[in-house]
Amino acid sequence: MNQIIVPVLLSLLALPPAAAYDIKGVALGAQEKDIRKALPSANCKALEWESRAADRRCDDSRVSFGGVEVKVTFYLKKGVLEAYDLRFDTRELDRFVAFLKSHFGAPQSETRESFAKDKAKKSKRDVYKALWERGAERAVLTAQLEKTRATLIVYRGEFEEEIYRVR
Repeated sequence: MNQIIVPVLLSLLALPPAAAYDIKGVALGAQEKDIRKALPSANCKALEWESRAADRRCDDSRVSFGGVEVKVTFYLKKGVLEAYDLRFDTRELDRFVAFLKSHFGAPQSETRESFAKDKAKKSKRDVYKALWERGAERAVLTAQLEKTRATLIVYRGEFEEEIYRVR
């Protein structure tokens, strides 16, 4: 009996801290009413363009998430949350990444890369990327360190490829 219980308990301890990629308790698969309940100031409306990925969006411009002020856009298809993206000040990157690691668990990949921007001026572009994956759900954080805004997009399926595809 102990031979079964111990491995099961150990596997439960190995799970990431959160069961889902959520913001303020709103996870992928939630309904519009859940968004409005968690973020009463969210403005929901039909998507301005045709897309297979979403038909509605809800925006909120000032949300505190992990102690960082973010702007959030939720994307819904047939009343179900398919994705959301957060925009935040790049100066908050280290604090936000630390929060995400405690909230989502360790990322599957995390990189900082430098790219030559202008060889004549010898300037470079520094980019930070982190990826969390759980089944068909993904969270991707991208920050160009010389820019003022960084983004985290959380989605499932082919959302990222479909949302802006022209039909």
